[in-house]
Amino acid sequence: MRMKKDVFTLIGGFLTSLLLFLGTIGVQFDWFTQDSINAFVVLLSSFVALVVNLYAIWKNTYVSKKAQEQKKVLKNQGLIK
Repeated sequence: MRMKKDVFTLIGGFLTSLLLFLGTIGVQFDWFTQDSINAFVVLLSSFVALVVNLYAIWKNTYVSKKAQEQKKVLKNQGLIK
């Protein structure tokens, strides 16, 4: 978990340095601010967490043999349809 946080911190740092660089050479965007960078980093970390969780759910539901066996047992017991 710590590594993911470090990666997102690095991305935020890169975008902040890009903001400063662009400001130095006179390129400015109204929407590209420190607040928009922070919001993007939060959005990116949430998206990665969503993808990881969706993959885990998919794998545990449809791919793993243990999940398939458990589903079969529950179906035989009438606990699921």
